[in-house]
Amino acid sequence: MRGLRCVLMTVLLAVCGLASAPAFAESLNGSSQHLMMKLVAESDHPKAGAPLTIALATTPETGWHGYWRNPGDAGFPATFDWTLPTGARAGEPEWPVPTTLLIAGLMNYVYEAPYAPLVTIQVPAGLAAGSKFPIRLKTSYLVCSATICVPEEKALSLDLTIGDGAPSQAAAFAGWRQAIPKPLDAGANYAASNGTMRIAVPFPASAKADKAYFFPVTTGAIENGAAQTVTRDGDRLTISTKVATNAKAGEPIEGVLRIGDGQGLGVKATPGAVAEAAGGDATSANGESLWLTALIAFAGAVLGGLILNIMPCVFPILSLKALSLARGGASEKDARGEALAYTAGVVLVCLGLGGAILALRAGGSAVGWAFQLQHPGAIVALLLLSTAIAFNLAGLFEVPTPRFAGESGASGAFATGALAAFIATPCTGPFMGAALGAALVLPWPAALAVFGGLGIGLSLPFLAIGFIPSWRRWLPKPGAWMETFRHILSVPMFLTAIALGWVLGRQTGVDTLTLALVAVLAVGAVLWIGGSRQRKGKSFGIVAQVLLLVVFVGSAVLISRAPAMAAKTATAGDEAFTEAKLASLRAEKRPVFVYFTADWCLTCKVNEKAAIDTTGVRDAFAKHNVAALIGDWTDGDPVMGRFIQAHNRAGVPLYLYYAPGAAEPTVLPQVLTPGLLEGLGA
Repeated sequence: MRGLRCVLMTVLLAVCGLASAPAFAESLNGSSQHLMMKLVAESDHPKAGAPLTIALATTPETGWHGYWRNPGDAGFPATFDWTLPTGARAGEPEWPVPTTLLIAGLMNYVYEAPYAPLVTIQVPAGLAAGSKFPIRLKTSYLVCSATICVPEEKALSLDLTIGDGAPSQAAAFAGWRQAIPKPLDAGANYAASNGTMRIAVPFPASAKADKAYFFPVTTGAIENGAAQTVTRDGDRLTISTKVATNAKAGEPIEGVLRIGDGQGLGVKATPGAVAEAAGGDATSANGESLWLTALIAFAGAVLGGLILNIMPCVFPILSLKALSLARGGASEKDARGEALAYTAGVVLVCLGLGGAILALRAGGSAVGWAFQLQHPGAIVALLLLSTAIAFNLAGLFEVPTPRFAGESGASGAFATGALAAFIATPCTGPFMGAALGAALVLPWPAALAVFGGLGIGLSLPFLAIGFIPSWRRWLPKPGAWMETFRHILSVPMFLTAIALGWVLGRQTGVDTLTLALVAVLAVGAVLWIGGSRQRKGKSFGIVAQVLLLVVFVGSAVLISRAPAMAAKTATAGDEAFTEAKLASLRAEKRPVFVYFTADWCLTCKVNEKAAIDTTGVRDAFAKHNVAALIGDWTDGDPVMGRFIQAHNRAGVPLYLYYAPGAAEPTVLPQVLTPGLLEGLGA
């Protein structure tokens, strides 16, 4: 059944592409830019009788991906039809290490960043120096985005001249060869029993293996979408996974073992004995590590959630709930009930958002924390909600149900907790980024526990006030000052609304922002009318509540359909981040500072104003020749999202420093200081 599902998926993907006639026609005449390709020769003057390496330099369009030699459960591999001078022969392509893309349970082996298969052409002997050596290639392939697949063809050409064979693209080919798997000198063994495949690969104990994963070249040997467990025992690395349903016994298995980003080993395993790893089986050892990771991530999430309480959009709500206990003179039982209800509201929203993130990522989306803020409809809903809360705090109206900020009772506490958690989503802080990043690589029960820990941390202050009577006695006594304090607390909420309006304008342009402002005025008018009725002793009115709902939903729907603006340019003179640009700067041995940000990320904007865009830091970058790249994730670019995920982060901010010659970047803290950045490159 799984094989049938894979075949049907491939056929449907191809049919979807064929159904898009303009796109298909565009691909056939070579004008498609979903995969930009060019032939690059290592030498512009190949030597007669010597091998010549050709690179098919390929850059996928943002949001699209090409396929490896084994495409996985769906798709099909590229084909190559060479036209060469008489006597010349082209070898089989050497493919760089791919990445995984899991969609609806189907595993795909793909390239989402620039890549270059290498092909060796044997130049015939006897060709005279100065004679022409034309190379022609017709290639057919499948290219896909998150929503559509398109079969394409390209005709490429390269005209060379026979000469001395001196390399003319040495630096570029050195980088491309680095991504080609190196052949493993020693033989590997595999054993299959009880539905489990175990592949033992000789690998020095002193060598580093990061993000190890086995990509099968031999199809039908293992279940591509099954989880892989990797264990090390001395000079041996063992991959355990599920055997394919119709796997053929006794035949060699070829594949690529990833040992780092863009690094791999070519493996050929033959049947043989595979001993158990020393110290117990892989599952138990791996389980202990997972539990330790989950506990550390849970603690980080609790601490990160606690810090969120001082954010300007959360602090007013927490303050009013705390003061409501003092004003209402709640009994011990009522205080604890409200604290538990508030905590339940916070934790359930955090679990809901976490569950949505895990579900979307399981479907292949590269979403992270605050993913909903990448959609204008969610921004306008938050904008109107923040405006309504600000008007409420300013005394323009009172909403009796649900009992938001300042009202007592378990139902009001629950609603307030849910509101606080939802409004806190644009924020990340210390401890929180690493914790949520770890959650995304944990099993789903442990991941949900981490998201629940974030909610517990966010609710801890009010929980403590409810359960510790001495804390409540420290609260100020009720009085007329509370009304003034309430009005003061409306200021950060108004500032939050202004910030959300700015984000919306950046995402969708001035026309959509104008529509949102009209919606804000409509909300204000309804609230003013309702507030006037309340001051006369009348109810807020069911009609007013229906009008508010219509404005909220209608505005969110209309704005969600607004066309996105063109990609924004980098600010402060920094270049826009691409993996190709990063690789180019690292090849030049330059120190590189990369920062990932979003317009809706408060922590990001504070760091940029307080640290990154300061005169001292910019002067230090210039002095030490530090290149700065900015990755704008406001609109949720999936390729950038997966790059962020690869560094164990669930979202922004993310700050990386690449020292010249270093194999891996240094992940900088989420709260930056000018002094920290000024020391980079020194």
